[in-house]
Amino acid sequence: MSNDRNVDFVLRTVEKRDIRFIRLWFTDILGNLKSFSISPEELEEAFEEGIGFDGSAVDGFTPLEETDILAFPDPATFQILPWRPHDSGVARVFCDLRTPDGKPFEGDPRSRLERVFADADQRGYVMNVGPKIEYFYFADEGPEPVIVDDAGYFDLTPYDSARDLRRSTTLMLEKMSIPVQYSYHTNAPSQNGIELRYAEALSCADNIMTARLVIKQTAAEADLFASFMPKPLSEASGSGMFLYESLMDHAGENLFWSPEGNHLSELAQHYAAGILKYAPEFALVTNPTVNSYKRLQLNGEVPVYATWGERSRSALVRVPTNKPDKQSSMRIELRNADPTANPYLACAVTLAAGLAGIDQGLELPPELPAGAGNFTEAELAQKGYNRLPRTLGEAIETFRHSDLMHEVLGDHIYNFLLENKQREWVDFCTSVTDWEKRHYYAGF
Repeated sequence: MSNDRNVDFVLRTVEKRDIRFIRLWFTDILGNLKSFSISPEELEEAFEEGIGFDGSAVDGFTPLEETDILAFPDPATFQILPWRPHDSGVARVFCDLRTPDGKPFEGDPRSRLERVFADADQRGYVMNVGPKIEYFYFADEGPEPVIVDDAGYFDLTPYDSARDLRRSTTLMLEKMSIPVQYSYHTNAPSQNGIELRYAEALSCADNIMTARLVIKQTAAEADLFASFMPKPLSEASGSGMFLYESLMDHAGENLFWSPEGNHLSELAQHYAAGILKYAPEFALVTNPTVNSYKRLQLNGEVPVYATWGERSRSALVRVPTNKPDKQSSMRIELRNADPTANPYLACAVTLAAGLAGIDQGLELPPELPAGAGNFTEAELAQKGYNRLPRTLGEAIETFRHSDLMHEVLGDHIYNFLLENKQREWVDFCTSVTDWEKRHYYAGF
């Protein structure tokens, strides 16, 4: 559907369905969802001229002397919010942000992904991404997480208190035209997972932002709190945001599939090799918090080295083999990202890394063998595997020296991430923790 036809459809729907509030959605650089509402009378002008707002009110956008930003709604993303009243209803639409002279705003994460996606499109590639998001339900949002069940992987028992919540979340997402492939209880107590269907990269990032809000919304309606913190419980598994990625051509053929060998095409191998090479550099984007690195520990379940494999769950890049002969199912799974990542930037940097691997003709290193989860760090290092950053501080320093990340993200986002995350790391390093008090306060 052309953009003009999309606009006409939205305007007719707003009138027919008595939509009284249109929420304009966008994200800040850290991936926080932002919004303001306009009336239906302002919508047509918004599509044509944009709606101005104060960019200095959003952390990381503009200084006080350069406040004006225009939000241009993307009509293809229009959806009615099913949890709001049907009478005088509420809809949302994602926006692209521009400067007053009409240029894309350099601090807009969505626009950065659009640029990388357009670059891939010019080469004949369409990037598809399918996310699997893990999260926890807790009794409230107090300072200490209180679990609400003791269930485990795929359990369907009276002890799985979240089964109705997952149902409500799935139905609400599907009302917003976001298909859910799977929802289930995952490994840790109170931990759940939801896997969204494949979509083009930009739509996938929009869907992740929507899913995070819907998950929190349905939890709040049940007097629970949904947390995307990567590692909220010391004694339990953390939460990841696994990204299934593949490249299609413009005819819809999966370019990652080959009829030979392990069915991973030469193009896919170069792409995966690019992911492995640049993973330490994009870790600050895919794992952006101090807490992110509490999850990434050597336990056989999560990647700590830049490795790949078909069967190892501790590989950074896994090649799923459940349907090896089905061309459309061939993809790679990126396993290090977590749900605190800005999905627009995470998709942008991983796509760019894969494309760099193709451009450079990078070759995959030896596959991480099955059972490698039992290897020690010394054994993994001896085999030549590169260690991923251990802390946010290490991720910052690796990111700081990355020409590719600077190029993909642009000066505005790149510099903001360095400054913001450096402050976060210094603040953490100078804070006295409960662990330190328990071990040192009365000693010596």
